[in-house]
Amino acid sequence: MGEIQNIDLSYMPKELRLLLQIINMENKEGTEQINNKYFIDIDWELFLQLAMHHRIYPLVYSKLNKIDVELIPLYVIQTLYQEYKENTFQMLHLSGEMERVSKLFNENNIRLLFLKGPAIAADIYGDISLRTSKDLDILIPITDLKKAEELLFNCGYEKEGVSPILTIRKWGSHHVSYYHSQKKIQIEIHWRLYRPPAKEPSFEEFWNRKRISLLTSYPVYLFGEDDLFLYLVTHGAKHGWFRLRWLADIDQIIRKRNITKGDYPLLKKYQHSYLIGQALILSAQLFETPIHDEILPLTKEKRSRKLAKLAGFYFVEMGHMYINQSSKEALANYNKHHPFSIKSSLKKSFIVNLYQYSVKTNIHKLIFILKLLNPTSGDVKTLRLPKSLYFLYFPLRPFLIFWRKTRKS
Repeated sequence: MGEIQNIDLSYMPKELRLLLQIINMENKEGTEQINNKYFIDIDWELFLQLAMHHRIYPLVYSKLNKIDVELIPLYVIQTLYQEYKENTFQMLHLSGEMERVSKLFNENNIRLLFLKGPAIAADIYGDISLRTSKDLDILIPITDLKKAEELLFNCGYEKEGVSPILTIRKWGSHHVSYYHSQKKIQIEIHWRLYRPPAKEPSFEEFWNRKRISLLTSYPVYLFGEDDLFLYLVTHGAKHGWFRLRWLADIDQIIRKRNITKGDYPLLKKYQHSYLIGQALILSAQLFETPIHDEILPLTKEKRSRKLAKLAGFYFVEMGHMYINQSSKEALANYNKHHPFSIKSSLKKSFIVNLYQYSVKTNIHKLIFILKLLNPTSGDVKTLRLPKSLYFLYFPLRPFLIFWRKTRKS
């Protein structure tokens, strides 16, 4: 297996480093593999908050449950256990609904592929309790949207937002959500994986490469191995890997499959090589993922390394935003370790937008810039102009953004 040159992630808070150290433990009999320095001056509240934010608490608890841990306070382990148990119940609850929806759609001649949920957890980890999921995401042919919506309505689901029939008329839409208030389950129906004009396989291609889940008695279908890997890579990259659970998924898939370049023939066709390179760099550095020599060149690409570095700033900042809603003490501790503890919301906005711009294809970069320049309701609130002068919001927008961000700093 090849070695990857590390990027600088020294600004990561030590609580997050400890979480990763625990997940990466190979020896289940003790904490000898974790240097005691990782336990010094740990803010355990922050430790728990980051475990929750990154959705890695099931993996952390699964490791702690098998070893004698004396360096971690008992209440921390008890909290992780409670969250682990609740997540297990949630995944069982989703499993039952996943099977019911699959049967309902199949009996009404609607083909569906699950993108999220227990089937994916079972496929990647072999245990649904080791991965979190708040909803069920499915992919169906665009021609079946109206029928699918009617079926969900009949089952007690209510749409969130507009109807898919209206949504697809809006350029750039690709999914719609439904919520069942009694079951407390959300289902998101996709007719595309990505916003147009992104290039992606047709539903028929996905369907021809599908696999059947071994989790349920009634057939439940999910993506083929290559399609699932690429989908998880592009989904995680799109969101800046702000939940490290997505990188944990990539780590598990690579460890199970020993992925080589021949494993994803769709790589060149759909131009995801730089995103895969980014995922490999981050997964290897954070989860110690072994990378096969055949795909090591992907980690050497300049764009992959740039995106991996930016993603580090991004997911640390997202953690910062998450705990910003909690105690001031935890926030202060977090800021000590974070050079981008973002002393100004302007700087934070710049980093977030730079990542979102850099990760896109050329056509989506153009769309991103156009959207960024398009005036918003926030601009109107910042500076109220008469309707006859609304055209001035376009040239004034950069200055209005600067004013709002600096005022918040």
